[in-house]
Amino acid sequence: MTDVPTNLQALNEQGLLLVEWAEARHEFNLQALRGQCQCAQCVNEWTGERILDPASVPQDIKIESMELVGSYAIRVRWSDGHNSGLFTWKRLQELAAGID
Repeated sequence: MTDVPTNLQALNEQGLLLVEWAEARHEFNLQALRGQCQCAQCVNEWTGERILDPASVPQDIKIESMELVGSYAIRVRWSDGHNSGLFTWKRLQELAAGID
């Protein structure tokens, strides 16, 4: 079972998303995190090929809002208007561990 974070904070001024778990803490670069979205608009559902070019994500991207999805993920509303992707707790832990 994947651990549920104990704290989530959008640190827009620093360009970071802070995620804290009981045993770990990680700060995600917002531009890099937006580039990792795995929704159908960003990744081809059939081939797995990335549609979104991570280089096209604005360097100054911000999180406008976040909402919990069940007990397993967050949906992020980004300043570029994107909001269809989910970041599961498991996916955030994989990204924090450097697993792509």
